[in-house]
Amino acid sequence: MKYIIPPFKPSSILSLFFRGLTWTMPNKENKIYLTFDDGPIPEVTPWVLDVLKIKNIPATFFCVGANVDKYPELYQRILKEGHSVGNHTYHHVSGWKMKNEEYKAEIDLAAKVIRSNLFRPPYGQISPGQLADIRHEYKIIMWDVLSKDYDQSLAVAQVIDNVISTVKSGSIIVMHYSLKAEKNLRGSLEITIDQLTAKGFLFCAIPNEMPEIPLEEWFEDEPV
Repeated sequence: MKYIIPPFKPSSILSLFFRGLTWTMPNKENKIYLTFDDGPIPEVTPWVLDVLKIKNIPATFFCVGANVDKYPELYQRILKEGHSVGNHTYHHVSGWKMKNEEYKAEIDLAAKVIRSNLFRPPYGQISPGQLADIRHEYKIIMWDVLSKDYDQSLAVAQVIDNVISTVKSGSIIVMHYSLKAEKNLRGSLEITIDQLTAKGFLFCAIPNEMPEIPLEEWFEDEPV
């Protein structure tokens, strides 16, 4: 899994080429934004939601459209428990490997089941042309803290340190509710939340400004 590896600050060379991306959400209240990529899936999502419910932590889930189609009940649970959601394409594709129109079609297909104005490019890979195609429809959410929980060569302690050592007020943290990340996520999530809470950080969900379509209304016009 190849990512643009942060931290990249808004003043960095990369952000100058990719204007319109949200790397952090600066504030004076110690608010931070925990986000999860690549689900929902039954093996991991219920456990993550259980942890967040116990800890009373809101988060933002970037969802793969194909997974939402397979597991709509998990997607609905995310929403019912007060979390926000974002579009993560339909098949979790790399923008660097697709033509602009193909990439936009992936986003549009996912948008049929994920009603959100938030978008995160899988792997952090998006071209300037693709960005131009969607920037007026979506708030494009990147990150400044990457846990690397998907890296199975890392120990859980390193995953925790990747987050704890770099978080600041306004940070956007990326973790993954995927099978590849499951071991490290299960070992690190609760400890990470507890340590950040002890440091005085306040967890918030990234606002989604579009009203969600109830599950029973998804298929009224045509099958997805």
